[in-house]
Amino acid sequence: MGSSAAAYRGNTIKNIFIMSRPPFHIVGIMPFVLGTVMAHRINGVFDLAVFLIALFAVIMIMLLTYYNGEYYDVKEDRLAAALDKNTFSGGSQVIAQNALPKKYARTGSFIALGIAVAAGLLLQFYFKTGIWTIAFGVLGIFLGFFYSNPPFRWVSRGVGEIFIGFCYGWLPVTVAYYIQTQKFNPLVNWVTIPIALTIFNVILINEFPDYTADIQTGKRNIVVRLGVAKSRFIYIASAILTWVFFGVSIYRGAPLISLYCAIPFLLISVFTVLSLLRKNYMEHKKLEMLCGMTIVVNIGISLAYIIGIATGL
Repeated sequence: MGSSAAAYRGNTIKNIFIMSRPPFHIVGIMPFVLGTVMAHRINGVFDLAVFLIALFAVIMIMLLTYYNGEYYDVKEDRLAAALDKNTFSGGSQVIAQNALPKKYARTGSFIALGIAVAAGLLLQFYFKTGIWTIAFGVLGIFLGFFYSNPPFRWVSRGVGEIFIGFCYGWLPVTVAYYIQTQKFNPLVNWVTIPIALTIFNVILINEFPDYTADIQTGKRNIVVRLGVAKSRFIYIASAILTWVFFGVSIYRGAPLISLYCAIPFLLISVFTVLSLLRKNYMEHKKLEMLCGMTIVVNIGISLAYIIGIATGL
């Protein structure tokens, strides 16, 4: 009896961990680290406690977003798994496959929300991180919480991809810089554009394998509205703009070493564009590879900026 209970608890913890999708946190953590590095290199400031508490809040906001997606996208996730399951789409499948009750996702989202709010209050009123701290936190929570939640449900309105670009691009870099310095810096804005464009493409291409499931369940994201064939040109345009604005960010003051570090990832981006032009997205394995490579490009761009700014400013 005792061993069965322990096994049950072990499976529950394991499934909560899977539902939390920790590998996907890196796309939010890296931009936050970048903003912190910029604050240290440009202004010579770094408060470890502020960094850790704020980073924890960022993770909580990502968790509440992921948990709400698990709760509200059960139909889509089940259909996606049945039709064309992709490692990078269809959610974690923990709720969809009944490995955990739905209430775990809902309860988890509210716990994460409460922790994020508490962290924001602590940062602004105890650590005095600036008058915009709470406002930035509320903005991130609002866009994340209602990404899958009604009545807004950004994921179904054709704007979810844009909001993700903002929330995983401009927002974490700017917030990380601001709470350390209580200042804004134009260079922060320039380096966030390529990051925002690449995470936009991550979300966009992850919608390709979910296309049929999303249509059947009434989602109205960009890929459903335009179709896969036309949506690839949105991806291609975003990739090209990434290359352009990376160059602009160097011109505006980002260290040249950032460009050298980014070259492998920009080449991967070129490869994904050529693959889409060849319609490789029509093959399951190749599409899955393209989804993975797009994430690598996003992480790589953030990493290139981190290395370049840490060593070149």
